[in-house]
Amino acid sequence: MLRKTQLPLDLTVNLLKAAGEHTRLRLLALLSRSDLTVSDLIDILGQSQPRISRHLKLLSEAGLLERYQEGAWAYFRGVDDGAPAEFVASLLAHMSENDPQLARDQERLETVRARRTALASEYFSANAGEWNAIRSLHVDESKVEEAILKLVGNKPFQALLDLGTGTGRILELLSPYFAKAVGIDASREMLAIARSALEKADINNVQIRQGDLMNLPTADEAFDLVTIHQVLHYLEDPARAIREASKALKPGGRLLIVDFAPHELEFLRDEHAHLRLGFPTDQVSSWLEAAGLEVQKTEKLTTKQSDKEKSLVVTLWLAKNNNMLMA
Repeated sequence: MLRKTQLPLDLTVNLLKAAGEHTRLRLLALLSRSDLTVSDLIDILGQSQPRISRHLKLLSEAGLLERYQEGAWAYFRGVDDGAPAEFVASLLAHMSENDPQLARDQERLETVRARRTALASEYFSANAGEWNAIRSLHVDESKVEEAILKLVGNKPFQALLDLGTGTGRILELLSPYFAKAVGIDASREMLAIARSALEKADINNVQIRQGDLMNLPTADEAFDLVTIHQVLHYLEDPARAIREASKALKPGGRLLIVDFAPHELEFLRDEHAHLRLGFPTDQVSSWLEAAGLEVQKTEKLTTKQSDKEKSLVVTLWLAKNNNMLMA
């Protein structure tokens, strides 16, 4: 049996004081399942904004909740690391799932999730034609995902960072292997889609955050695997994004990039905001090496379409951070 973190007396008392209140316990139960805004929590608990905000403030100050900004909205979620996370998990494990109040909260949470899903589906439907037009030009997505899984391997690891997470598909694909993950995207609409998809798949060990790939809102040397899937061609400075991503890797951590080989499909630039028409293998490899990473493997996936001039080649790069921590 794993030994749990032993808490000092003063910290234990502080955590008990913060959690030991009816509404705050309900908040901890809800925020262990989903990232929610104050507005969401008002709808679920049926309490006033000042009261909800006060409880959230007390829980956050005690280190039991995290708060992060997404545009004009502030989201809250339960902490997922360290002694406070273990404390909350133990506390919630002793609470009955059949409690009438908690059951009502869960029903209302599902209503909030359904509303999110409807909004995300509306945006997805409006843009599905654009995404499907691009997908039709390259090898089937299942083949790309198969290649990703082969490169990453099936060994469990601690932490994943997915940059430009989009629909959250990479997070979902790799969820059997990581203990926790963070998905970063600049688009609130895409974050809504990702959050909805992960909730539908019942994947709760993932944080979805709005952020800039050139200035990541994450700690350095914190992740075993960083993924950049079909993102570099949208960026003004892909080399800088790779350097920023490399900082997030633990010693021994790996960076996986998936993008297009060079092509001449100008309509992707004109109609779909692609700033780069693909990348030569050596160019991305040189950026990885300049970021202090060792390229371990590259792979190309081609379509079986007869008209090669109108198809896209997908390239995968896997690189490793061989730097060792200094004593």
